[in-house]
Amino acid sequence: METTELIFGLPPIVGLLPLIIYIILSFKEDMNPVVNVFICALIGAILVKQPIMQLGSVIAASTGSFLALIGLIIMLGSGLGSVLKKTGVAENLINILMTKIGVNTEKKAILATMITSIVLVTLLGTMAGANAVIAPIIIPLVASMGITPSTVAVIFQGAGQTGLFLGPFSPPVVTIMEITGLTYPQVLMYASLPIAAVMWVVTYFRARKTQKETFGVYKYKLDEEIKSNYQATPEVKRATTVFLVVILALIAYGIYAKGGAAYAILIMVVSAVCTGVAAKIKIGVVADTFFEGMARLVWMFVMFLIFEPFLMFVEKSGAFKALFEILTPLIQSSGEVVFSVVAALIGVFGINGAAVAQALLMDSLFGTMAQGLGVHIGLWAAVLLVGSQITSFAYPGGDMLGQMGLARSNDLKSMLKMGYSIIMATMAVLIVLALIL
Repeated sequence: METTELIFGLPPIVGLLPLIIYIILSFKEDMNPVVNVFICALIGAILVKQPIMQLGSVIAASTGSFLALIGLIIMLGSGLGSVLKKTGVAENLINILMTKIGVNTEKKAILATMITSIVLVTLLGTMAGANAVIAPIIIPLVASMGITPSTVAVIFQGAGQTGLFLGPFSPPVVTIMEITGLTYPQVLMYASLPIAAVMWVVTYFRARKTQKETFGVYKYKLDEEIKSNYQATPEVKRATTVFLVVILALIAYGIYAKGGAAYAILIMVVSAVCTGVAAKIKIGVVADTFFEGMARLVWMFVMFLIFEPFLMFVEKSGAFKALFEILTPLIQSSGEVVFSVVAALIGVFGINGAAVAQALLMDSLFGTMAQGLGVHIGLWAAVLLVGSQITSFAYPGGDMLGQMGLARSNDLKSMLKMGYSIIMATMAVLIVLALIL
């Protein structure tokens, strides 16, 4: 992109000011993320002398951007989740998974909760939406085994987050495919599976440790009855079968035909319609339910629309190029291992906000440096995944507190212990990948 002279002849590096303000405001309590991005986009526009009266046109143009597409996919995932809950498919899937594992010990209860969360998050492409469906169904069952709210909260975040790494059309995977140009199997091989596997192990053992530490300290006080004799109706069974067949067939075809990010729209809509029809729900009701689910995340779509010009203004200022020139000596002397770990840590601790936007910010800041250093594209994919997704484990932000709320836990200490165990483990994975690739 062609750079432009900043207002008052300021040096290009000042173009990073909106990004710095964004990071600072994102850590402030009660700061609305949409307001935050809009403030920073406005500052960026002023710096690059963008006419304020034309700012609306710039935002409107971003409706065709990649970020806008990701925002739409996230909303559609929430809509599909609402349809699955309405039809009873979500409850049936959860009970099938729990029954197959045979929950009769603490270890099995932990394992069953992990698998259930991973599977549903992978299918829906949203951690908050999937775990919100899971929580009221699974909590009475695991509570009867003595599992504490602290343990469930650890599992919801640790296991649920990895589900986002696996779906071929989940927002993080789609974003990394777009940035790196890697195919879905390549993203799995280089980044998703190695990182997810380590996170599964850490989550399982941290959950067991948390259970020992909190048993007798915290416990569930339940009003719900345990549905030990759950029986799905014929309509629910049929809808469940149709949902699984349709979504798996569409995903398989999408991978084969290299459908791309936009193909996820078809997956969400067709799966929702087919599931609702199979459950004998009127198509109008299915549509209303779907849109109600989407409406919960309209704010995120709007934020992504504004984030596109925000990034464009920073790039137009020449700030990224200026930063690269300043850091070049350090890059040349650091080596791949140090660079990869430092870039990931800056992503984890220095950039807070929507994970998809974080990945794009990291690539804008360090992508050229990675190329100049000869970093393997698979390693860069892993760095982006860790740097953008593991932030939620570092601070008690929306994701962490949200999972605690779903698990009915107020034990923040256990969450932070698990979070920093995850951070250390994923950094170790990056070091190994940097040495191998």
